[in-house]
Amino acid sequence: MSLCIGLVVHASRRGVFEEAVEPLSGISLKWVTYGHEREIRPRVQSLVDGHALDGLLVGAVPYRACRDLLDHTLPIAVTRNSALDLALALAQAQARGWQAVPVSIDTFEHEVVSEVTEALHLDRTRVTCLPYADDQSVDEICAFHQRSLHDGDGYVITARTAVLRHLRGTLRVLNGSPTPSGIRAELHELLLRIRSERAGAAGFAAGVFCVSRHGCPGDPERSRMDLLHLLRATPELTDAWIENRGRRGVVVLGRRTLFERLSRDWLVVPVLDRAQESLGVRVAAGFGVGPSARTSVVLAERAAVRAESENRPCGYLMEDSGLVIGPIGPGGQSAGQVGGQPPARPRRDQGDRMRELARTVGLSPATLSRLAAIEHDVAGRTVTPSELADAMAITDPSGRRLVRKLHAHGLVTSEGCAQTHRKGRPTGLYRLAIVAALTGSPAEGRALEAR
Repeated sequence: MSLCIGLVVHASRRGVFEEAVEPLSGISLKWVTYGHEREIRPRVQSLVDGHALDGLLVGAVPYRACRDLLDHTLPIAVTRNSALDLALALAQAQARGWQAVPVSIDTFEHEVVSEVTEALHLDRTRVTCLPYADDQSVDEICAFHQRSLHDGDGYVITARTAVLRHLRGTLRVLNGSPTPSGIRAELHELLLRIRSERAGAAGFAAGVFCVSRHGCPGDPERSRMDLLHLLRATPELTDAWIENRGRRGVVVLGRRTLFERLSRDWLVVPVLDRAQESLGVRVAAGFGVGPSARTSVVLAERAAVRAESENRPCGYLMEDSGLVIGPIGPGGQSAGQVGGQPPARPRRDQGDRMRELARTVGLSPATLSRLAAIEHDVAGRTVTPSELADAMAITDPSGRRLVRKLHAHGLVTSEGCAQTHRKGRPTGLYRLAIVAALTGSPAEGRALEAR
């Protein structure tokens, strides 16, 4: 079945995007082209009103202009400027006979500029950079370049079409916008994410809810039956198959989407609170996602054992890919009280914020939840891309790409470098900032980090 993908591009860049998507099949494209930023919102509104989109590929500028018009469930990829784009622009300058430096660059992240200038052995002190920010105006970017090249020497690399147009005739300027191969890679990633999410949503998932051995003041058999009735009365589980499992446990089978609704995208499990309040028992929940019902139940049982070892009401998710998310706390409080500190109550809009943030970054809510759990585990320590890759059960190159993506959205901060071996390049150190982004307050983030 063909996927319907919307593309929002500047009119001058449509040819590049057409070249990028030409080899792709199995998709139908709906184009929105604009010449000025004021045209973006009405044209995107017409796009979303007139078509049932499966996904959207959009640049940073149009995304800023129209993101409030987009449904939070719509998969979105925001094109980003890569190291390859910058290297090609620098090569183009060399082909024109220009000196490599001084050069003034906008939109590219500091990390990308440092990576490319180091690889090409350029004098970093003669390279100025203004990373992309939502509140930048064209006039502010042009003024930055004019200050950086005040003596008239050097040239500009910009990824902003309006800046390119504005500076022509006053400064030497090159276009550093994404190339067809970079755009194609972003679109491939978007398509894979859409298909993966659909396959996962249609797949089996299981939940195992256990009455804690230490949190059951009365008869465990009676508590289990009470828990069974409570789960059957839970609206989110209306379409699930629920049955007894052992003296203390209840198993629930259904589609993955059912459990995502129950857990607010793996953020909280409100039914744990309800069991504590109405039944007076402490419950541990395990969720499993696998290719079959049997595998899902096995994973859910393992996750329930992990949750019960926390000795507090909480849940864990385990997927057959090796991904583990947890502890997931009850709906009315965090995963528990640690070190005598009262548990912090999550903000009511945190689930929406998780979905919005995941969409902006181009990750799934489950992946972002896992990163937040890793941030909790490292308790404020810096991590290397390799360490993050190990924690996420992905390859080192994927870990570096993940760090670049997080850094571009302010979800990690660079904390210098470490020389792990006498030979070889230093390794970057980063501090995760997922919790602060989700809570909306650095102070809240630090409080959650300390838990």
